Amino acid sequence: MKKLKLKPAFTMLELIFVIIILGIVSSIGAEMISKVYTGYITQRAQYKASMKTQLASQQIANRLASAIPGTVVRRLTKAGAFENITDPMGLDPSGDTYTVLQWVGSDVDSFTANATPGWSGFADVDNPTTIATNLITPGSNLTLANTIITNLNGGALPAAWKPTIYFPNDTLNHNVAIPLTVNTALTLIAPVPTHVVEHYKFAWTSYALVVENGDLFLYYAFDPITGWTVPNGTNRSLLLKNVSTFRFTGSGQTIRFKICAEEQIGEDFNITSCKEKAVF
Repeated sequence: MKKLKLKPAFTMLELIFVIIILGIVSSIGAEMISKVYTGYITQRAQYKASMKTQLASQQIANRLASAIPGTVVRRLTKAGAFENITDPMGLDPSGDTYTVLQWVGSDVDSFTANATPGWSGFADVDNPTTIATNLITPGSNLTLANTIITNLNGGALPAAWKPTIYFPNDTLNHNVAIPLTVNTALTLIAPVPTHVVEHYKFAWTSYALVVENGDLFLYYAFDPITGWTVPNGTNRSLLLKNVSTFRFTGSGQTIRFKICAEEQIGEDFNITSCKEKAVF
C-alpha cells in the first residue's frame, strides 16, 4: 500500500499576508508615481511661467530703454488724466490702480537699420542754413527713415500725424514735416523751437503698456506726444496673459517695474512667476 506524501503549500493565512504586503507595496508605488508626476507638472508650469514673464519683461525693458526723458507718464485708464512717472502719485496715492505706463520712444528702428542711420541725432548749429524751421543733420539718411516708419505703420502715415524731434531738457515735441525727402535736412513745423542745440532725438510713435482684462498689451503707432490718448485701434501686441501684478515707479532717469503672471495647473491651483527690472 502506497503512502501519500503531503507537499508543503501556503496556508490561507500566509496568502492573506502576501496579498496585504502586495497591496501596501502597490499603494506606495502609486503614491510615488503620483508625486513624481505632480512634481513634473508643477516644475513645467513654473518653467513656462518664468519664461513668459522673463520674455515679456525683457521686451518691456528694451522698449523703455529708448524712452525720451520727460515723456514717461502713468495713468489709470488709456484716456484718463496722466502724470509724470517721477511725480508723487496724485491720481492714486496707493499706487494700486495704475494700469497704463506710457512714453514716447526714439526711433531705434531706423537709427540702427543701416551703416548710415536714418537720423544721426546731430544738428549742425554752425551751418548758416540751420534755423528754427530747418534743421541740418549731417550723417543722416532721412529718406530711409521715411521708408522704415511708413512700413512699420502699415504703409502710410496719417495726414494729421507728424513725427517729432525732442531736444535735451526740452519735453516739448517739435513736429517734422513729412514725407522726409532730403537726407540731411528736417523741416520743423509748429511748435517751432525757440532754441536749437546740437543733439536731438527723432520719434514717430508713442508706446503704452496697458493691462486689460488681466492681459498685458503693448500699444504703438500713435502720436509721439507726451500723454497722448492711447487709441482703441488694432495697433497693439499681446505681451503676456494672466497678469496678476503690474507695478511701476520712476526716480530720476530710472524706471523700475514688476510683473507677475499665473500659469494654471488645475481648476483650483495656479503657479505665479514674477520678474522685476530697472531701466536707465
